[in-house]
Amino acid sequence: MSVPGQSSHFIMIPEIRARELKNLNIEQKKARNAAVLMLLYPKNEVTHLVLILRPEYEGVHSGQIALPGGKVETCDLNYTATALRETQEEVGVDSAMITVIKSLTKVYIPPSNFWVHPFLGFAEKRPDFVPQEDEVAKIIEVPLVELLNDDNIVPQKLTTSYAKNIEVPSFKLNDYVVWGATAMMLSELKILLKTEIDF
Repeated sequence: MSVPGQSSHFIMIPEIRARELKNLNIEQKKARNAAVLMLLYPKNEVTHLVLILRPEYEGVHSGQIALPGGKVETCDLNYTATALRETQEEVGVDSAMITVIKSLTKVYIPPSNFWVHPFLGFAEKRPDFVPQEDEVAKIIEVPLVELLNDDNIVPQKLTTSYAKNIEVPSFKLNDYVVWGATAMMLSELKILLKTEIDF
């Protein structure tokens, strides 16, 4: 099961941002590293994906929809360990419940200067989610069919870190607008699943 790669990310970003990223010398930025988990699990016999709503705070990702995850700590053996630890901390899912299936293509986030390493994981039963109050305003359980539905890709006028009132490709999932790096990573997951599985 090979991953679609960076081309799948660029589907979900405006052309102005795509050009900027292509011309950016990321190596000079000395970016930090983080990892996130795309956790699939059954709920009412339907496969779901868990997302989180970040709380409002003074920062570039305030109030955004995200995947559970966070920055690498010295205690982490590798990026997989980071994704599992952060998922346990943020949404209360015991790492022992999760089978990590594969890594996907990393994404660079200019506003926070992070390389984010996404992983796909699966739990055989629905976890009892417990949100970390200072990091998670709400847990959002999205039926996977919503992500796979092409009608749920919609343009949104947004003010971002790099432009004001710009049209941005977004996913509309559970009535939430998902854009930016999270949408880029979900785009790769969507293409991967549609390529490998007959939906």
